[in-house]
Amino acid sequence: MKAEERWQARFRASGMTLPSWARQAPNRSIYRSNATGTWEVYAWDRVTGATRQVTDRPKGTAHAAIDPTGQWIYWFADTDGDEFGVWWRQPFTGGPDELVAPDLPPGQPGGIAMSTTGMAAISMASEGTFRIHLVSAGEPARLLYEHAEAAWVADMSLDGSLIAINHGEYGDFRHPALRVVRQSGDQVGELYDGPTKGVVGLSFAPVAGDRRLLALHERRHRHEPLVWDPATGEQREIWLRDSGDLDAEWYDDGRGLLIMRDSRGRSYLHRYDLAGGGLTLIETPHGVIEQALPRPGGHVEYSWSSASRPPVIRSSNGQVVINPSGPPAPPSVPVEDIDVEGEGGLIHALVSKPETGAAPYPTVFLLHGGPTAHDRDAFSPEVAAWVDAGFAVVRVNYRGSTGYGPAWRDALHGDVGHIELADVAAVHQCVVARGISDPARMVLAGSAWGGYLTLLGLGTQPGLWAAGIAAVPIACHQTSYEDEAESLRAFHRVLLGGSPDEQPERYAASSPITYADQVKSPLLILAGENDTRCPLRQIEKYVAKLAEHGREHEVYTYDAIHGSLVVSERITQTALQLDFARKHVNPH
Repeated sequence: MKAEERWQARFRASGMTLPSWARQAPNRSIYRSNATGTWEVYAWDRVTGATRQVTDRPKGTAHAAIDPTGQWIYWFADTDGDEFGVWWRQPFTGGPDELVAPDLPPGQPGGIAMSTTGMAAISMASEGTFRIHLVSAGEPARLLYEHAEAAWVADMSLDGSLIAINHGEYGDFRHPALRVVRQSGDQVGELYDGPTKGVVGLSFAPVAGDRRLLALHERRHRHEPLVWDPATGEQREIWLRDSGDLDAEWYDDGRGLLIMRDSRGRSYLHRYDLAGGGLTLIETPHGVIEQALPRPGGHVEYSWSSASRPPVIRSSNGQVVINPSGPPAPPSVPVEDIDVEGEGGLIHALVSKPETGAAPYPTVFLLHGGPTAHDRDAFSPEVAAWVDAGFAVVRVNYRGSTGYGPAWRDALHGDVGHIELADVAAVHQCVVARGISDPARMVLAGSAWGGYLTLLGLGTQPGLWAAGIAAVPIACHQTSYEDEAESLRAFHRVLLGGSPDEQPERYAASSPITYADQVKSPLLILAGENDTRCPLRQIEKYVAKLAEHGREHEVYTYDAIHGSLVVSERITQTALQLDFARKHVNPH
């Protein structure tokens, strides 16, 4: 198989998310798959083995849930992939679709939680306000919560009597508080650990009448699980000696927790016994676990991959849970870890090297989005495509990334953008010094926040990069703030210390458009016409500034959101990026 055929086959290979299941009907599951070429929702009856496609939307479906009784499948339907829309539902066995809340206007989704009584709590944001409504079939929606700062529903108890809400009322939704209320809106309890330590609600115990709520806190400089009774105030913190950020899920009987540990880009699973406090490592292959869920009976299902091996849905009992249709994706190369001393501490980066050619390689620095995300030893068709094209790929978990503790994640203060790029420059110097990368053939690329850093890097570090590729980037923070979704405005206020009117100098200093006249290298920009996260107008202003100064650039726009859910569109964009890089940086 030729290199181009190989990387396209990875995109076309059918993928799927980990199946979730109904609490009171565990043989009824849903998952998302790209089997048709677009990511859609599927129902799976584990008794009969039958699967069926639930949604069929031109731009795909990103959000879905199954209610605890297994009777209904819910999904979010936006308009042309703009992430602004309404919730629908359909019977698990099939039947007509119906609006979940026909009396509510469209909005940006913030989550959904459901009870066994047929009631659901849905979070929506619009017109500068975050709202949570209680909805039941045939009844008017009831407003439960409303605030100008970001808030979203975490979960609802099985009987519907308690609703958990994460909120940023105290000024910083990166460090949210956790509140539990009754259907009346009356507060039952709240956890708030101050302005620099968040508490994030996860889920109520999956046992009828059990008030305990599983949450994550940051009291010891990383995410760790906490079991909390909001009525009595009793708290139980779960501590592990091992390094890394933690996440957790309830076991089906409420007597244990599945602990998911993420350390240096790899994942580990443990079972924690709440009665005796015992901790047991669950054997899993070396790599990354995107999601894991305990099943009735005690075994765990999880979605696993590594940089060299494509995703598979596994069980801790040693079996493959379900195979997607179609041929598997071709494998790729493993990653190597490097650690580099930076201004803010040790920077962890991942390096993928091509199997052909000799070092020093042409290299693409592929910067992750977020910034509250991080690169891991997981399978990536994009990374594999660059490697097949003869490029080394360097991915930097710069300051602002998750996975390395709250201090590293929250390090973006003042010089937003410039802080991350200082770490990128340190890794750039390292891979050149080690003979991995050719300094004359370096490409800076990324999507979303990574695209933003690409634009900023080309303007503030013009001597380091031979070309740049920015997908759905932020180009002007002020214009982006004016047009973006409500949750992104809240993030902007936290990150830059206020609105553009309150902090105009910071917004300008961190905006790529301020440095557009200093760009020296050719630049490719990819932008979604319906993107509400990195809106098109601010990109158009940046492109006009490039043209004004005669800077070489190309622009590709597509009719979709931030990141396309359509496989053919992802292939088109990858081919454009590879062709652009080949044109400006000879890979051989």
